[in-house]
Amino acid sequence: MPAALPLKGIRVADFTQALSGPYCTMLLADLGADVVKVEMPGRGDDSRHWGPPFVGDTAAYFLAVNRNKRSMELDLRSPLGREAATALVADSDVVVENWRPGTAARLGLDAATLTERHRRLVHCSISGFGADGPPRAGYDQIVQGMSGWMSLTGDGEGEPSKAGVPVGDISAGMFAAHGILAALFRRERTGEGAVVDVAMLDSLVAMLAYQATRFFATGVSPLREGNQHATIAPYGTFPTKDGSLNICVGNDQQFQRLSVALDAQHLGGDTRYQTNRLRMEHRDELTDEISEVMRGLTSADVLDRLELAGVPAGPIRTLGEVFADEDVQRRGLQLRVDHEQLGLVSVPGGPWRIDGTPVSARLPPPVLGQHTGQILDGLGLGSQLPKPQEARSTPDQDDVSDAAAAERKVP
Repeated sequence: MPAALPLKGIRVADFTQALSGPYCTMLLADLGADVVKVEMPGRGDDSRHWGPPFVGDTAAYFLAVNRNKRSMELDLRSPLGREAATALVADSDVVVENWRPGTAARLGLDAATLTERHRRLVHCSISGFGADGPPRAGYDQIVQGMSGWMSLTGDGEGEPSKAGVPVGDISAGMFAAHGILAALFRRERTGEGAVVDVAMLDSLVAMLAYQATRFFATGVSPLREGNQHATIAPYGTFPTKDGSLNICVGNDQQFQRLSVALDAQHLGGDTRYQTNRLRMEHRDELTDEISEVMRGLTSADVLDRLELAGVPAGPIRTLGEVFADEDVQRRGLQLRVDHEQLGLVSVPGGPWRIDGTPVSARLPPPVLGQHTGQILDGLGLGSQLPKPQEARSTPDQDDVSDAAAAERKVP
């Protein structure tokens, strides 16, 4: 029998919408936390409506990041709604919100107010530019541009490009989950909660890694390299007779093996290519020579040769090919979950195996308000609030605007 999930017994009051916050709370839910997703009556998380594509009436976007949660409809403008939210917080270990700065304080759900009342509470705020930053929404593409990511992404001769996935949202959600886990660990030792403040801009700047240190070392902003590596050669995408492959040569020995495997021993003996420093100085010539050799070979032939030679290489796949791959299936990276309205739906899996057990979808992405009555009963408020179908007013979009659209960002 598998061991209990690490966060079993931890409750998370989830006041997040869109992507960064829900991704964070999904990670916590995957690890066993009881995540209560608080949504606007009648509408819910805006990402429920971000499509096409839709599965039934629910956007695939929403399904991607909301498994293993329970949904509760609350009008946070109303006294009864605020009373229920206050009771939920009091019964929770963690609060996560991604409203614009200032919104949580207007609702009485800000870190200062809640942590003063609840000494052990971990309060996490996710925003575009920090809890102390400007009160504007953090759209992923805008933050990718402001963080320098777009200046590093794309072909050197073309326009700056955003990443193919919303890395600002996803990284902020991951870093928020990391911070929450660290705060819970500290709480076990000290009994004290914590305030975690994560910004999308901070997350992307932190992920600049060696590109940032290149700038610090030289004072020169790195340029776009396309699919080539900024400091290692040959390392990038190369054409074949029937497609393209990625080849990553990490040291001089691998380069010599590459030369032999491609029947291009002249490259291994060329004085211009004996060390990585020299190969970087002559990268364009080396890339052209390798490309000329590989254009005469099929992708399958090159992959076979390089695998035998111990040279890192791999195909460039579509998502259809990714999820047909036996390793992806074996690692449980496509989860199939039975949704009460939509039937069997697939969602992307999680990255961990804990005690050999992969992430599971214990609960499907919830129907809006599906667990409202259950949660209210658990809080002792079941008889005080309207039934879910009666609480269908839609908050003004500029007030709890942010409660609905948190960071109104569509990557």
